[in-house]
Amino acid sequence: MTSYDSAAGRERYRLTVDVHLILRRGGERGAGAEVLLSRRAGDVYAAGLWHLPSGHLDGPHEDMVEAVIREAAEETGVVIDRADVTLAVTVHHRSPFGGARIGLFFEVRRFSGEPRVMEPAVCDSMGWYPLDAPAEPMVAYCRAGLDAYRAGRPGAVHFHQPGDPVPYQADGPDRTRLLPTAGPNVTCPAAPASD
Repeated sequence: MTSYDSAAGRERYRLTVDVHLILRRGGERGAGAEVLLSRRAGDVYAAGLWHLPSGHLDGPHEDMVEAVIREAAEETGVVIDRADVTLAVTVHHRSPFGGARIGLFFEVRRFSGEPRVMEPAVCDSMGWYPLDAPAEPMVAYCRAGLDAYRAGRPGAVHFHQPGDPVPYQADGPDRTRLLPTAGPNVTCPAAPASD
């Protein structure tokens, strides 16, 4: 996607922003923790594959936290308070067809309501799965975000090559590059003193 940058006199590249919900219950990462997954269905990309509840920002009026809260309600029926939403992972993804996007993965541990399929035209199943053994077949892009999350990494780059499969395959090409966490020697400048 592009827009015109009048100051530079050229088109400016833009990406789609996705929000993904890591709705989690039980234990710590990998030790009894479960995440909610849904299976895509109907006339949608990656039908038949498992994925986290997710969607896109609706426009410039909606911030990323509002978007994940809205998507959670629309897809799963759960209600989430803004204070319970934590940004967990960012993934820069390119599909095997060449399109790219930024995925923001949010962890939520407190919510009200029982998750259920709210959009049967695009989702035919939903359930809790162990974080360390998610349902298969899963969208590889989603799996990249969960892998970064399980590893405690802040982000990943997941760039498919043309012809790569859309579903994650343990014996397939590994296109996920986990980004390192900032080290202990990282210092932040002090805030300027107020007068």
